Amino acid sequence: MLLTTAALSLAAATALTAEALRPRFAVAAIIFLIGADVVVFVVFGRYLVGRLIVTPLARLMAAADALASGDLARRAPDAETAEFSQLAERFNQMTEALLDAQSQLVRAEKLAGIGGLAAGVAHEIGNPLAAIENFVAVLRKRGADPEILGAIARETERIDRIVRSLLSYARPSDDPVGPVLLTDVVGGAVELLRQQGALNGCAVDLTLDQSAPPARGRRHEFEQVAVNLLLNAADASPDGPIAVTVEATAFEPRGSDARPRRGESPDVVPSRRPALRRPLRPDLPAGTPGVLFVVADAGAGVPVADRERIFDPFYTTKDPGRGTGLGLAIVQRTVHEAGGVVWVDDARDGGAAFKIFLPTAEVG
Repeated sequence: MLLTTAALSLAAATALTAEALRPRFAVAAIIFLIGADVVVFVVFGRYLVGRLIVTPLARLMAAADALASGDLARRAPDAETAEFSQLAERFNQMTEALLDAQSQLVRAEKLAGIGGLAAGVAHEIGNPLAAIENFVAVLRKRGADPEILGAIARETERIDRIVRSLLSYARPSDDPVGPVLLTDVVGGAVELLRQQGALNGCAVDLTLDQSAPPARGRRHEFEQVAVNLLLNAADASPDGPIAVTVEATAFEPRGSDARPRRGESPDVVPSRRPALRRPLRPDLPAGTPGVLFVVADAGAGVPVADRERIFDPFYTTKDPGRGTGLGLAIVQRTVHEAGGVVWVDDARDGGAAFKIFLPTAEVG
């Protein structure tokens, strides 16, 4: 548009100049103005092409080369034209999708490998553990020190809980898969923990959307998921409040902000996936109808650096002796097998909000 305007302006100036000059000077003036028109057109056109096309394309190619060389934090910068801005946005979305697919593949391989290891370790530990329990029973009959026997029994029970957790994590369930109403599961889990006294002193705000659709999975596994998240919330904020919500929704993956902040180089846009994105699944497109289950506490929260690792087996932020690090790993495995996603976000009260999205039974 600018080049066309400039060309028309110079053409009009040439015509007006030719009419104003004498005939013997008109030809030379026209040749001079045409030459000037060509020079301006070429120089200005080259500048615009370099600024609006060549430079954005070079930056996009540099981002692609950096990504291919392993720089997973590199993103395509924004451009001045709408077309290249849309191309950069599509490039960044493709990069995020590839990283999510890679993350899902790594997670699946990790679950499979650790599952086999867990089954073997649980089996090997189970036999000597049963022998220790029998020896403790014999020593108790022989009048051994009750305090020492009590300490041994407590530690043996702790090992037994770890072994059972390993088996629960590694052993596939034989129960049939079917539609499960999370409103019933979560409501029952809250009531069960209240009766057991696990939520004593905790103010639990329970909101259940009765219109929430059923999810496809195993009821007892969803119960275990709800109990694990509720117990974690109670440990994080013993005095509450704990907000528990089940509602109907559609899956809306949030895109990361690919634009550079003020003061950052436009050539390098760092990834902010851990802080701004929820996990994606290639088989879970945006707009998928389903149910959202949220457990939010008022504790210390989960640092951004730990949000990817917190679902790994045996990784825990609790004090030694207070957790095995398998609860959230079991939660993630169950949700993944049900076709959903689980992630941790910031709660309104400053704590952690564990969120689970599961597609409806008809979609899943």
